[in-house]
Amino acid sequence: MPAPDGLLVVDKPSGWTSHDVVGRARRLCATRKVGHAGTLDPMATGVLVLGIGRATRLLTFLVGCDKDYTATIRLGQTTITDDAEGEVTATVAADGITTGGLEAAVRELTGDLQQVPSSVSAIKVKGERSYHRVRAGEEVDLPPRPVTVSRFEVLTTREGDVDGIPVLDVDVEVTVSSGTYVRALARDLGTALGVGGHLTALRRTRVGAFTLDRAHGLEALGEVGDPEQIPVTPLADAARAQFAVRELTTEETTAVGYGQRVESAQQGRTEPVAAFAPDGRLVAMLDESGHHAKAYVVFAPAGS
Repeated sequence: MPAPDGLLVVDKPSGWTSHDVVGRARRLCATRKVGHAGTLDPMATGVLVLGIGRATRLLTFLVGCDKDYTATIRLGQTTITDDAEGEVTATVAADGITTGGLEAAVRELTGDLQQVPSSVSAIKVKGERSYHRVRAGEEVDLPPRPVTVSRFEVLTTREGDVDGIPVLDVDVEVTVSSGTYVRALARDLGTALGVGGHLTALRRTRVGAFTLDRAHGLEALGEVGDPEQIPVTPLADAARAQFAVRELTTEETTAVGYGQRVESAQQGRTEPVAAFAPDGRLVAMLDESGHHAKAYVVFAPAGS
């Protein structure tokens, strides 16, 4: 038997792509129905939320959640990828950076921003991923997009040198909206300080309600053996943890299960609402922005 429907929070190891983790989870959970709620670069580690079985249909609502990261930014070096995996394109002595200057630059990169994504990203340009074009030698000019950096905190700084040129490593914690590139934050911090910068370490510690203390290493998961014993957060529990909740009546449960609209419990809500049957089953994710609620997706058809 496959693993039960629900979310599996994995602590992604460095060097693995998110697709690699999905492939491993498919084997461990004995099902092809596995997806993830937001890519992590191969260099990065930490929280990768996987949907198993019917929970893959919940992932689209998790992609937009805000996220927490810890990171190390190296000031004094620029790379083509804005992280340590890319070729160094410039090195500038960073020994003139003051604490006040660093703090001022961080403040300027906190709040609502127009961020130019890293050119080596998965964004499509004329139907092809940006990183494919860059690695083929093309210059890619991506337009800025609105993002929110609600927290950008410097933890520690460490002076060092690379080939005799001073650099400054800065350990930070950030809370960002969906679509924010922490690599681009590192790049922009270095640009603001006039020395260039790139990311040397990145660890995602939270996606929405799902934190690192709930994540499981792939090695530990591989020792479980029985797919039915994989530590999946059940579909209903996962939805209650993350989304606004609506308790349906028996009549409303039947109507929503048939795809019918019901009156909104709180008209004007912009966030998706998890709707539950009286017996606790997750029935649907609802759009309650209008007078009548409509289902984005139905998990429990009428009569199930």
